[in-house]
Amino acid sequence: MYAIIETGGKQIKVSEGDVIRTDLVDAEPGSRVTFDRVVLAGGDAVVVGTPLIKGAKVTGSVVRQGKAPKILVFRYKPKKRVRKLVGHRQRFAEVKIEKISLP
Repeated sequence: MYAIIETGGKQIKVSEGDVIRTDLVDAEPGSRVTFDRVVLAGGDAVVVGTPLIKGAKVTGSVVRQGKAPKILVFRYKPKKRVRKLVGHRQRFAEVKIEKISLP
């Protein structure tokens, strides 16, 4: 069985036992997280939400939280001596999917 969940403005296809990387979730490592925005669920038969499946939940536990590698953004204007260097590290949470429950 698989499901497509919506989290952080993105849609992610998950199955039981998968470890997914999402935007930072406000939970400690080892605690449970519930995603209730399920767009589609599949298995024997495909169930499509309009836009969400009512009563469907995907439960997982937070494995770890971390930061992605640094991305450097360099802006400049030629011949004007204007230069700006900015670094960014996106924070994320790794979640292990434990259960997909449908109504």
